[in-house]
Amino acid sequence: MTTTPEPTPTHFIEEIVEADLAAGKHAGRVQTRFPPEPNGYLHIGHAKAICLNFGLARKYGGKCNLRFDDTNPTKEDQEYVDAIIADVRWLGFEWDGLFYASDYFGKLYDWAVQLIRDGKAYVCDLTGDEVAKYRGGLEGGKESPYRNRPIEESLDLLSRMKAGEFPDGSRTLRAKIDMTSPNFNMRDPVLYRILHAEHHRTGCDWCIYPMYDWAHGQSDSLEQVTHSICTLEFENHRPLYEWFIQHLGIFAPQQIEFSRLNLTYTLMSKRKLLTLVQEKAVGGWDDPRMPTLAGVRRRGYPPEAMRAFCARVGVSKYEGTIEMAWLEDAVREELNRTAPRALAVLRPVKLVIDNYPEGQVEEMEAENIPNVKEAGSRKIPFTKTLFIEREDFMKAPP
Repeated sequence: MTTTPEPTPTHFIEEIVEADLAAGKHAGRVQTRFPPEPNGYLHIGHAKAICLNFGLARKYGGKCNLRFDDTNPTKEDQEYVDAIIADVRWLGFEWDGLFYASDYFGKLYDWAVQLIRDGKAYVCDLTGDEVAKYRGGLEGGKESPYRNRPIEESLDLLSRMKAGEFPDGSRTLRAKIDMTSPNFNMRDPVLYRILHAEHHRTGCDWCIYPMYDWAHGQSDSLEQVTHSICTLEFENHRPLYEWFIQHLGIFAPQQIEFSRLNLTYTLMSKRKLLTLVQEKAVGGWDDPRMPTLAGVRRRGYPPEAMRAFCARVGVSKYEGTIEMAWLEDAVREELNRTAPRALAVLRPVKLVIDNYPEGQVEEMEAENIPNVKEAGSRKIPFTKTLFIEREDFMKAPP
């Protein structure tokens, strides 16, 4: 049974959504999505994105999809898919649609063909290093020698790429935009690369895979996402996001960026966390020392505390670092309100009270949860023989 997350103060994204609703945009519809890549377990930073996307949909009577960005088969695994599903549910959310970018591989390929036919894409034979060199630096790049390849030749080569005729990395499909653009992302970005690898869902059906920028916006469009919420590192990708949608002539979601969650003294990188797992520095992704949602769940953090913490840090465009004490305070506050108390002596020393009557027992009343009467109470016996913690005993106290 899921519970309703705590309400959050109004932030700039909610103001955008409310303005759209007031203007009758999208016929008063709100559709969001949470699009993780299944290449590792989710960490605390992802909790903010989950709460934001699902929370917006709940607040405005909309819908939120869970969509896996599974476009890189060499790094993805069904284990990660299952773990992400478990994490979203643990946080108290349920999606309206469960999708995968791989659901759209066929449509994405058809759209790539459309761009070639429209003179907006071409097959390029430059290597990865050559592409990077041609894209240049701050002064701008220079055009690939294959940029003006005949349309029919690019169509034929893309078909043969899809059929598996060429080795990995030998060719790419690139959009034809502007090699002099000050925005690096607009300098003829790669749409497809050749990668002979088995996919966890499509098997060996494909040997070309779409890049994130090519798959993401079109997946949003296919799902009729109204507000595509991303972190700030994708702000420079927004012109490309919009370029693809405009030139395909398809439904246009609105991309909105916010600052990601950074915590003091906390590693927030799936790639670096994967290294800890692979080198066995920890017991696994769910090791209680890990900042993954699976790890903090084993540590005893309640989902209510995670939601309250995300509400407390808020949503902004300011890149900052939140003190770990904020998260610990949210956990402490939730546990103080809900956790039944118990008394345990972990390293016991037997104590005999000489001047206490033999056989007498006094029962002390203790609240199960302080200041919560409905949680009841329990009896703690006091007798001649007691047990105390070893560190509380000293033969010659100072």
